[in-house]
Amino acid sequence: MPRTFLAIAFAASVSATAFAAAQSSEQPGLAQIRERDLRADVGFLASDALQGRLSLQPGDDAAAQWVASEFAKAGLKPVATDAQGHPSYLQAVPLVEYRPDAQATRLTLKRQGKSLEWKSPDVSGAFPEDIDVDAPVVFAGYGITAPELGYDDYTGLDVKGKAVVVFDHEPQETDANSIFNGTGNTRYATGYVKVLNAQEHGAVAVLIAPEPNHNHPSAQEIRARIGHHAEHAANPIPSQALVDNPLHIPSMVISADVSGQLLATSGSTPGALQNAIDKDLKSHSMALLDTAIDLHLHNSSRREAVAWNAVGLVEGSDPKLAPETIIISAHHDHDGESDGKIWHGADDNASGTVGVVTLARAFAANPAKPRRSILFAVFAAEERGLLGAYYLAAHPLRPLDTTRAMINFDMIGRDEKPSPQTDGLIQVPADTSNRLNLIGAAYSPDYQRTVAKQNEQVGLVLDDRFDHEYALNVFFRSDQFPFVLHNVPAFWWFTGFHPDYHHPSDTADKIDYPKMAKILKLAYLSAWQFADGSTPPRFVSHPGGQMAN
Repeated sequence: MPRTFLAIAFAASVSATAFAAAQSSEQPGLAQIRERDLRADVGFLASDALQGRLSLQPGDDAAAQWVASEFAKAGLKPVATDAQGHPSYLQAVPLVEYRPDAQATRLTLKRQGKSLEWKSPDVSGAFPEDIDVDAPVVFAGYGITAPELGYDDYTGLDVKGKAVVVFDHEPQETDANSIFNGTGNTRYATGYVKVLNAQEHGAVAVLIAPEPNHNHPSAQEIRARIGHHAEHAANPIPSQALVDNPLHIPSMVISADVSGQLLATSGSTPGALQNAIDKDLKSHSMALLDTAIDLHLHNSSRREAVAWNAVGLVEGSDPKLAPETIIISAHHDHDGESDGKIWHGADDNASGTVGVVTLARAFAANPAKPRRSILFAVFAAEERGLLGAYYLAAHPLRPLDTTRAMINFDMIGRDEKPSPQTDGLIQVPADTSNRLNLIGAAYSPDYQRTVAKQNEQVGLVLDDRFDHEYALNVFFRSDQFPFVLHNVPAFWWFTGFHPDYHHPSDTADKIDYPKMAKILKLAYLSAWQFADGSTPPRFVSHPGGQMAN
């Protein structure tokens, strides 16, 4: 059976009675969470008129403007500034949009005076600039530097001016006792962090290989499971990056065959190298003799444009605590339209966007305010790589070191069902009609306990399965993650995947509005506690809980 940290569901009548017992100071805000409003707002955002809300297209700009106008009508404080320096509900997010030329993408191995070239599907990559890298190659284990765990793949390894081959994911991921959060992911497992770490060590490119002994789909296989890639084949969705992208070196995802060829001079096999690292958690990194690569990435088009984060503030009531911040967030973009079909994105993520707007109205309308301030943020370009969230984390409108908690909504309107995204990878409970997945507890058990306590008034089934699995990489896949990288206790609130995920069939008529209302009432009560409680949730920087020997 799936693990849950609270698996007791109350009847709807009990929930209604419990709400009446909530603190009277919170009641006016709770009354603002109405199913009819949720239905109307999701219906608008997921309508044909917004054309699937593709980032940098008019429909998505309209969605951001709508959120900003709702913040203004609710009376939130504008905390961004426009080009003239005036207060604004819109934070500009400068982006580069580019189309990788798949036919020109190639990786060439140079050894013993001979060359071996690979192209798609053996190698894939994207970079906002045309780039060529000609460099020797080193093997850098999993590409992880985790000093708090006593683990470093770069110990004694010189990678300056070199390309590094690293395994995907983390060591010991099938071991429930691993220092890397058992079978769950930590911050170190994502490619973003691996590339950033390699860059900081002086590398010029990163080649991400599937772990030889993996028992989950590779990155290439997971991509093939998500519907919009195939359905957009005639008109692929362009890639996007921040203009001030912190990643200045390119990366490629490579196949097991490519990895094996690159590591052929290591004196070992890829599988043996992985086993050695997993066994002792020591560095088995090395330079690869007589191994160099030529990496080529080219784009068929490139432009710069601006997307928008919609942001507004409800100021706290305590002069001493008001400078501290709680963030309630979501993203407004989706996958646009192609070949006469519209990706409506009702659950992903009109539901989350409407959730933020609904809670903004609720807290603004409540005569009493919690002691800390609440920043409401609806991000741009999440589907293109969490770009709006990374931008706000890099250009915060409130200091991150005094940001005490983050509630991030991404898909909060459906029942979880088996789908190609999850088949064979994670068990979906038979009944998910009252279930909410919360993702991020490894980094803040305090946060988890607060939500569980408030859920006694609501009666949802709270599930932490996604904190204990490594196949789907769920932990990295929504806008809370850039804030976890800044040590903010941040959870993704998520009702799970379903067969309509990233398909045109994700429509407003399929949203479970009563369930969505319950989730928002729980979020309201939890946010109130985060914002008003004496002790905010603590962030745990190394959830493994023990040091490597």
